[in-house]
Amino acid sequence: MRVLTDLEPKNVFSFFEDICSIPHPSYKEEKISNYLVEFAKARGLEHYQDELHNVIIIKEASEGYEDVEPIILQGHMDMVCEKAPDCDKDMDEEGLDLLIDGDFISAKGTTLGGDDGIAVAYALAILDDDSLSHPRLEFVCTVCEEVGMEGATGIDVSMLKGKKLLNMDSEEEGVMLASCAGGCRADVKLPVERETVSGTKLTVSLSGLTGGHSGSEIDKGRGNANILMSRLLRDASAPVAIASIDGGRKDNAIPRECTAQIIVAPDEAAAVKASIEQAAAEIAEEFKASDPDLKLTVSEETDCSESAISAKDSARVIALIEALPNGIIRMSREIDKLVETSLNLGVLKSDDAAVTLRYAVRSSVGVAKKSLKNQLVCIAGAVAAEVTFEGDYPAWEYKKDSKLREDMVRIFEEMYGKKPTVEAIHAGVECGLLSGKIEGLDCISMGPDMYDIHTTEERLSISSAKRSYEYILRVIACK
Repeated sequence: MRVLTDLEPKNVFSFFEDICSIPHPSYKEEKISNYLVEFAKARGLEHYQDELHNVIIIKEASEGYEDVEPIILQGHMDMVCEKAPDCDKDMDEEGLDLLIDGDFISAKGTTLGGDDGIAVAYALAILDDDSLSHPRLEFVCTVCEEVGMEGATGIDVSMLKGKKLLNMDSEEEGVMLASCAGGCRADVKLPVERETVSGTKLTVSLSGLTGGHSGSEIDKGRGNANILMSRLLRDASAPVAIASIDGGRKDNAIPRECTAQIIVAPDEAAAVKASIEQAAAEIAEEFKASDPDLKLTVSEETDCSESAISAKDSARVIALIEALPNGIIRMSREIDKLVETSLNLGVLKSDDAAVTLRYAVRSSVGVAKKSLKNQLVCIAGAVAAEVTFEGDYPAWEYKKDSKLREDMVRIFEEMYGKKPTVEAIHAGVECGLLSGKIEGLDCISMGPDMYDIHTTEERLSISSAKRSYEYILRVIACK
């Protein structure tokens, strides 16, 4: 049964509900991509779908707008898939269970994917409505934005004619983005030796942290479950052998949970457990404002004998996590309260041969990003770990003279009776990559109010989504 039927604008929320019913995690966008192609075919619209499953849909200008400069509408079709510990939904195969609570839409037990499903819904609603006034519209919908903007990196945009791009991948109504950080993904892989270890196995779990987006919320001081787990193991009262350690699912989300299984000598188990609980209590006090629901659980299993990382290499694992930087590296010297450079240990995982640390690296200054990457290589090399980088994307530099920005500010003032905020953001949007593909591209990023994106508390404001859509319609009707 559909949930959003009575919401306005009906066409926007109808398409949004369609999108939410189709699984669309990063790297598995084929179904949603095909949905977009079928949408275009049904309306006789020019469209392109590449091997990556990026989609471009073009609608020619309405009457009287034939000579107006085209506008590129842009968003991404993939979503960050996170779910609550007690949620058994298979987000690779199942759609979302939508909920309405007052002015907000959310999803039961999972992320909502308003980032960036609402942009896709906006674009489809616009392309579907033949009553609107608009120039040639070119909708660019990419894959794998959430894992390093791989779709935008690989897309061919040679068929586009527009030089003005409206990116709809922001989460605060009235805030227009005119610049963003560049970044990449870094994998630090530490080879380890395993051996059969006998003793008492302790399963140590941290959960209930607030989490959040590793770019826009890296400055909130929230706990990182992977980093905090290393602190617990570091402060254990005796050497530990790590059987497994796993935390986080996405490099661009601040991890909320981490679990480690460790084996200790039987006569030291009680003391190790007590020292971990003491360290967790100190952490809970330290992060009580940002992570009030932080929870530690420790279960115990005696007389175990199983494969584990040797105590020596376990110490190297802990030392590596502790030595590598995490969080804010430097604040901007030019823009007040803007993070310039940061990184986030989003994923920590172990297998038979290695422990891998996956980071999201961000900076609005190219040389600072280069320096941070070199720092990771230097520290990792000291313990014989290897570092690889993927998905490198450039910063989107501020454009001093922007006709699009001027028009959007003026229209916003007319509609809202106040000036919007124009700012830079310490998160990646695809404007930087697309600007590198289209010479002279003029970009602005905007969107409705969304909260706690990339977490299971993600929610979209219904009233803000409606106002933002009405605003977009006025922008595309501008001559």
